[in-house]
Amino acid sequence: MFEQRDDITILPGFVDLHVHFREPGFSVKETVASGSRAALRGGYAAVCAMPNLNPPPDTLEHLRIELDIIARSSRLPVFPVGCVTMGQRGEGVLSEMERLAPHVCGFSDDGVGVNDGALMREAMERAKACGKPILSHCEDKSLGDGPESEWAPLARDLELARETGCRYHVCHVSTKESVELIRRAKRDGAPVSAETAPHYLLLTAEDAQDDGRFRMNPPLRGEADRAALLAGLLDGTLDCVATDHAPHTREEKSRGFRGSACGIVGLETAFPVLYTRLVRTGIMPLEKLVDVMADAPRRLLESWTGRAITGTYAWELDKRYTIDPETFESKGRSTPFAGWEVYGALYYA
Repeated sequence: MFEQRDDITILPGFVDLHVHFREPGFSVKETVASGSRAALRGGYAAVCAMPNLNPPPDTLEHLRIELDIIARSSRLPVFPVGCVTMGQRGEGVLSEMERLAPHVCGFSDDGVGVNDGALMREAMERAKACGKPILSHCEDKSLGDGPESEWAPLARDLELARETGCRYHVCHVSTKESVELIRRAKRDGAPVSAETAPHYLLLTAEDAQDDGRFRMNPPLRGEADRAALLAGLLDGTLDCVATDHAPHTREEKSRGFRGSACGIVGLETAFPVLYTRLVRTGIMPLEKLVDVMADAPRRLLESWTGRAITGTYAWELDKRYTIDPETFESKGRSTPFAGWEVYGALYYA
């Protein structure tokens, strides 16, 4: 699991199943080069890049643009996620899933969601035939931004996953109802896995300020939701922690809570904030944190791609410092953890 050498702790490289590297199309927010540097700075060995791009990876020709950038620029393995629908619109016509499948780790319309049940069924059937999972952004905007907007489409999708046998991964789980639905589905043997994010484990809506660094999608929820997410992570209902690293420009995040773009950065803060607030306080063993950040997502990614993920990092777990976004490798600076005093820094010989 990990090795101790004097004051240095050797941990396996983490795996993030949910990042946004913004290239091609939005390199003013992030590039594959800057995003991969941020991932290395955070102790990651591999990441999965969501398809919110221009052009989106909905055809093989479009995907090749992203693959070329990754090959030229990335400092670590970056696995693209292909679109479910053409244009990543969450509706209409499905993408070239069969042509994309050999080159992607799965399919998602992250940021949008597919709310047409018949279309999602077809997507699951085709993804299963390709041997790939659906990584689902569960959000029905017609239900507002309350908890039901997440758990209602999730309930439908879990039934479709049972019926089709498609591997189904739930992105950025944020509600207590979703945790219970996933728990029941796993108990019934459905092929489901799930992630949550550090901000949902450590913050609630009461912590939010009128500041863009607290605006993300899904939003922060209540204390009962936060507690259920933590319990679900500890008992294995939720498989792993992903950051949903989503950089925006300073201007886009400077319009107050309501006016700012949704999304925060997380690759460079995920381990220290969780280690400080969960492990050092006795809420979670270090072994469990390593499992949900490294071992479990590694197993999932290897099962989706057939590729082995390797790498270790040396950490100074007793090193204390203050999170300063101006030191980030990411182009993004917006994090709700700015100013937090944390423990755990990468060791550089």
